[in-house]
Amino acid sequence: MMPFLHQSLLICYLIFGSAKPETINLKESAGRHPLHLSSTELNCNPKTNTVEISCRIFTDDFEEALDKKYKVKPDLSSAARHKEMEVLVGKYMAAHFQLAANGKAVNLNYLGFENDKEAVVVYLESAVIKGIRKMETTSTVLYDRFDDQTNIFHVTFNGNRKSSKLTYPENKLLSSF
Repeated sequence: MMPFLHQSLLICYLIFGSAKPETINLKESAGRHPLHLSSTELNCNPKTNTVEISCRIFTDDFEEALDKKYKVKPDLSSAARHKEMEVLVGKYMAAHFQLAANGKAVNLNYLGFENDKEAVVVYLESAVIKGIRKMETTSTVLYDRFDDQTNIFHVTFNGNRKSSKLTYPENKLLSSF
């Protein structure tokens, strides 16, 4: 793996995985955090012949994108508005995240989202894919909001995990198995 990718993965871990809510205030520094990142796991499940997807996105960035796109003041942390937010998150992901396998578009089922500290984790699952050899992931998550957005991907197939990144305006990740 390239040194820069190692650094990117470490940054994502530090931001998304180990920070305690009281140690990071994402609203400081003129209202913005300095990094615009998402992290997506794509796990090819051989038992179900599906791709299980989880996408971790900073809550404040995602709320801004939803506000801009749908002209609604979103609140992804509100239990009372969770069902309403499910609709927005599902629409957004359908517009900004696609998958193709062996050269054919694959339907994705939106399963839901949950809050995890300063991030939202969105869950998707592909329709059944038999004999997957190549996969093309198209992601423009938060590209409509930030021109410095970086989306990091971890693709697992037959126990082998490969990590890659897309930085705006790049939007296609090709994986071969």
